[in-house]
Amino acid sequence: MSYTMNVLEKVKKQNPNEPEFLQAVTETLVSLKPYVDSRPEYEKAGILERLCEPERVILFRVPWVDDSGKVHVNKGYRVQFNSAIGPYKGGLRFHPSVSLSIIKFLGFEQVLKNSLTGLPIGGGKGGSDFDPKGKSDREVMAFCQSFMTELYRHIGEDTDVPAGDIGVGEREIGILYGQYKRIVNSFSSVLTGKGLSYGGSLVRCEATGYGLVYLLDEMLRQHGNSIEDKTVVISGSGNVAIYAAEKVRQLGGKPVALSDSNGFVYDPEGIDISIVKEIKEKNRCRISEYTKYRKHAVYTEGRGIWSIKCDIALPCATQNELTEEDAKELVKNGCFAVCEGANMPSTPEAIHVFLQNKILYVPGKASNAGGVAVSALEMSQNAMRLAWPLEKADQKLKEIMTNIYNNIANTAKEVGQEDNFVVGANIAGFKKVADAMLRQGIV
Repeated sequence: MSYTMNVLEKVKKQNPNEPEFLQAVTETLVSLKPYVDSRPEYEKAGILERLCEPERVILFRVPWVDDSGKVHVNKGYRVQFNSAIGPYKGGLRFHPSVSLSIIKFLGFEQVLKNSLTGLPIGGGKGGSDFDPKGKSDREVMAFCQSFMTELYRHIGEDTDVPAGDIGVGEREIGILYGQYKRIVNSFSSVLTGKGLSYGGSLVRCEATGYGLVYLLDEMLRQHGNSIEDKTVVISGSGNVAIYAAEKVRQLGGKPVALSDSNGFVYDPEGIDISIVKEIKEKNRCRISEYTKYRKHAVYTEGRGIWSIKCDIALPCATQNELTEEDAKELVKNGCFAVCEGANMPSTPEAIHVFLQNKILYVPGKASNAGGVAVSALEMSQNAMRLAWPLEKADQKLKEIMTNIYNNIANTAKEVGQEDNFVVGANIAGFKKVADAMLRQGIV
């Protein structure tokens, strides 16, 4: 058995109850196999064994009191996966689905994603099975303060710099940062995604969605095409989906659908972004409310968003939302490009369908790197005690996403897999991390 497959089998035996983590590792190692197995120095240094094992896993309880005086206890996680190229960097996710498997899969993907940005940041991830939905502002504050009261001892601006993710927006980041500052008596860049009044960066809120579309635009441009006049279906209705839709509009495309966990809305005339912002960002309501503002729009409960005819699909909701059947439906309906705004939203079977049918498909570790890229830029601004104008931050984001596309495309071509951006992203991200690990010895 080859070195790569031997490590994969070992990881499967050691983590039998972590399906999401195993899915991420399997996808990565299978595509790395020809590259890694031809380089014996990786096996000698145990690079893959170390890459697949987190440097540190922190699990803790988070007790808090609700508005009725009842005590609740949630689980808190921080997985510090790899610091070979910089301090751990990755979001915090507050959602009932959070488990060790999900946090490990996200942390593993983050290592390669952060490497692709070209910035000096390692990979980590964290969160809790706490659900902010339906909680009062006081309850969210009680939970966040309790969460940070434990987490603070494990993070730092040169050690581990968390950010937001699903369920952790500017409100939660503000409370977490306030508690950290209160405990350590230091104003530092230990969290990113902060408000503009206390060290946040312009374009951070829009970064993942905008970055996704910048990469998509560069990919289409290099294939003699463009976003202009294209119909785009986008899953999700959080920050990533909203700002991906906004940027698609700005570049002349027509986003026609958005979704949440209950269902999806279809607007054949094109999604009105201002209405979605009102519903989701201001009122914190379900996407079904959209039809109250646009009478010709149609809301459908449950799954099915990928049955809508489109030229481009941008899955921006959550992991494994796009199945093999969904992929076949997209292909049948003429979709020619899929870029992931979420982390691992397509199942392995769906990815196989895309590659088999020559769809221009880019995995999330490359296409949704805009958020962490601007987070790292926020760290730079904080270190210099500067705040860049919007144009500068946006231009840097565009440059980073354009460079990521060119890097993964060139890498795929170099290994004889032109337009296979899965292989390109995995090898390009891996090479930088592996080289740093080789040079730093066995640590």
